[in-house]
Amino acid sequence: MPKTRIAIHGAAGRMGQRLVALTAADAELQLAAAIDSPANPRVGDDAGALAGVGPVGIKLTDGFADDAATAIDVVIDFSVPTAALALLDQCVARKLPLVLATTGFDKGAEEKIRGAAKSIPLLWSPSMSLAVNLAMRLSEVAAQALCKQLGGVDVEIIERHHRFKEDSPSGTALKFGQIIADVMGQTVHQHGREGRPGQRPRNEIGYHAVRVGDNPGEHTIIFGLLGETLELRVDATSRDAYVHGALAAAKFLHSKPAGLYGMSDVLGF
Repeated sequence: MPKTRIAIHGAAGRMGQRLVALTAADAELQLAAAIDSPANPRVGDDAGALAGVGPVGIKLTDGFADDAATAIDVVIDFSVPTAALALLDQCVARKLPLVLATTGFDKGAEEKIRGAAKSIPLLWSPSMSLAVNLAMRLSEVAAQALCKQLGGVDVEIIERHHRFKEDSPSGTALKFGQIIADVMGQTVHQHGREGRPGQRPRNEIGYHAVRVGDNPGEHTIIFGLLGETLELRVDATSRDAYVHGALAAAKFLHSKPAGLYGMSDVLGF
């Protein structure tokens, strides 16, 4: 069976290096390109050596080679919004399927992403974690079961990430909130509280972002009823959780028609 040929955008970053390492260890995958910023001083180095797994014969470059499009089956992006949007244009121009794992896009960028999915297969998710995406499904089930309870239900979302994360709250936390609000009808998304905000409104979802050390990611979804509480919690113990999910997404996306996909498609629900 032919291997799926992967290009990694953001290959010199923390997530990119683990993508290179785990791609090299997967018998179903082949690293076809490793791309990062032209300003990165490691451009020209072997991507495998940079990732700590030894030479793999693919150098870190600052863009696609002119003849590379035919040698790439799927591109995986773990970068920053500005770089990801520039990559999006290139993938559309080259008709390359894209797994988009970057978060922190504004509304205009999100519309651009949806538009690109009309031309290429595009899998976009605020989290590549398989466990997180299963927890999202469970949150939807909980919201459906609890939305008509007498006395109402209070929903709070607490997330923890490493000190280097630039967006807050996480895209994953916002996605949890969107899923629940679509079912339960909350219209206010409250980010933290201070002072004397008064009694908690019934149409509100609260978000609380914690940034500590090298935490790869924790999310707790709280459904508070009168007399009892339900919590759904999902924790990443290493960044490899997101890498395994991204690689599963790449395998899924290979040979799919143009369209917008999510991790729920990878998981089969």
